[in-house]
Amino acid sequence: MAKDDYRALLKPDVINTVSGLSLISRVIVDGYLSGLNRSRRVGAGLEFSQYRGYEPGDDLRLLDWKMLARSGRYYIKQSEIDTHITVKFIVDTSASMLHKEEGLSKMEYANVLIASLAHLAHSQGDAVGLLTVNNKQLETLQPATGKSHFNRFLYQLLKLKNQGSWPERITSDQLHNRSHRELVFFITDLYEQSEEITTMITALKTSRNEVAVIHLLGKQELEFNHKGQVIFEDLESGEKVKVNARDARAQYVQAMQSSMTIIKEKLLSSGVGYDLFTLDKHLGEALQLFLKKRANLI
Repeated sequence: MAKDDYRALLKPDVINTVSGLSLISRVIVDGYLSGLNRSRRVGAGLEFSQYRGYEPGDDLRLLDWKMLARSGRYYIKQSEIDTHITVKFIVDTSASMLHKEEGLSKMEYANVLIASLAHLAHSQGDAVGLLTVNNKQLETLQPATGKSHFNRFLYQLLKLKNQGSWPERITSDQLHNRSHRELVFFITDLYEQSEEITTMITALKTSRNEVAVIHLLGKQELEFNHKGQVIFEDLESGEKVKVNARDARAQYVQAMQSSMTIIKEKLLSSGVGYDLFTLDKHLGEALQLFLKKRANLI
């Protein structure tokens, strides 16, 4: 299957099945993402690789005493260890993620994106986990490896229910185990009332983990290319408002850009990565650029 053929698979009857989601993720990974994380690093692992001379500050437990006895010199055993990590996906499942453009909702786009990243991580031996959040529920699938776990991961993705808004009472400790090293992907459209989402995300960042926000928006949400009288409905509150698109566009675009700039600066200043994905963007190419920027993390 050609790389571009994944677009033909972006249909509800394909996206909303475990086999379909698995197929799409394989097409995207094989076409765009394979080979991005095949590096190995030297560290205190299990498989012996080579010796090197002792240097001040080295862990004395790694000294090879037999080599010392034979040569009278201090040597450290080095080994190669795989860069396996724990990858956790936290998904905003508030009702605003139901927004659709060109027949594809933000939630469906998120499912394909998450499945592709998880497939890549799973194929490299990384543990993957999933948390979904809205004001009705917090569901958790703890990180693990193995084929059966990955299939369960995809099944949990398909069970996501978009309800309400972002919960007011949720702590970062419910979303991240601070005793573990994790790479956390936070997928959200960042619609918030009083910085509740950005505050939560920045609280997730610690010295032991990396956090990357994937900001999902539709092209129309960014550009407001509507015409005439338009009725907009807040998917979370149900509130409706009628506006003249031409008169409202300039003010809307300015407010949107200002809000995005403030949020992005807050995240980056807290050491949190930020990338914008729009529903019209070619997912394979977007993910490829995204992961190349984070080649040291994935």
